[in-house]
Amino acid sequence: MTVTIYDVAREAGVSMATVSRVVNNNPNVKPATRKKVYEAIERLGYRPNAVARGLASKKTTTVGVVIPDISNAIFAEVARGIEDIANMYHYNIILCNADKKKDKEIRVINTLLEKQVDGLLFMGGAVTEEHLQAFKTANVPIVLCATSDESGQIPSVDINHEDAAFDAVQKLLEQGHKRIAMISGTLQDPSIGYARFQGYKRALEAAGIAYDDSLVRIGNYRYESGAEAMKYFIELDERPTAVFSATDEMAIGAIHSIQDSGLKVPDDISIISVDNSRMASMVRPQLTAVAQPMYDIGAVSMRLLTKLMKKENVDQSKVILPHEIVVRQSVGGI
Repeated sequence: MTVTIYDVAREAGVSMATVSRVVNNNPNVKPATRKKVYEAIERLGYRPNAVARGLASKKTTTVGVVIPDISNAIFAEVARGIEDIANMYHYNIILCNADKKKDKEIRVINTLLEKQVDGLLFMGGAVTEEHLQAFKTANVPIVLCATSDESGQIPSVDINHEDAAFDAVQKLLEQGHKRIAMISGTLQDPSIGYARFQGYKRALEAAGIAYDDSLVRIGNYRYESGAEAMKYFIELDERPTAVFSATDEMAIGAIHSIQDSGLKVPDDISIISVDNSRMASMVRPQLTAVAQPMYDIGAVSMRLLTKLMKKENVDQSKVILPHEIVVRQSVGGI
């Protein structure tokens, strides 16, 4: 049988209102009475009904988080930042994996809203009209985390991905490289994939180097696509001297393809990427990368959401966090 608040009140010899005040940390309860209620709760194994409390208060103290790929270390770091701040402000999170598939993202968003979450954090691919429509029907605050929408309608926390890519290619140019290839993410992803591709093109243009379509391969952010792209570059009549990868995982695939072909990094081909996940320092040679402050992106996103949920004043609804290049051993000069 489920233990109810009535059972606790009868066991402690107090009213149900007193038990409710104790459970909700109301200060207007005498210490002796509070102790008596807690002892009754422990004896009976009572657990407050979160659903009932949510119906009464119209709040569930729960936040829904849509994440593209929980197995990806980058997103795991974001999730940790979210959870730490959520705990600080006494919110629970429901984490849902959506695989960067639009239909699944929309379905997960609607499911979380049906669960009566107090707010929603969305990490995903392109924010489409379908996403915006789902967001508009929500009666709770929404923050885009590690992504943004081109219209700027939804509060967001991210880095400037085009500038990050520009700085990465600029690093290669400073080392004397002119034939620079790119392993890109999908160009249908405007906030990350296309933005990083644009940063690559802008850096070449600024250096007076003509864009060469044969030096760009589109990957899917995964190791295997980086390895395959690098095999293609190695077989070119004039192979590149350096490669900019849109992600660490694709960059590591590229490094292994270079090594498997008998070439060396960075002696024969230099590699730089964006992300700076833990894998960047595990591969040999260690990977030079533009660091995204992933934990901070998660933490700042959650803090922004708490302000919106509590209807506090928000000075800036679009937050751009700084990035930096972490120099390791995968880039050399020519």
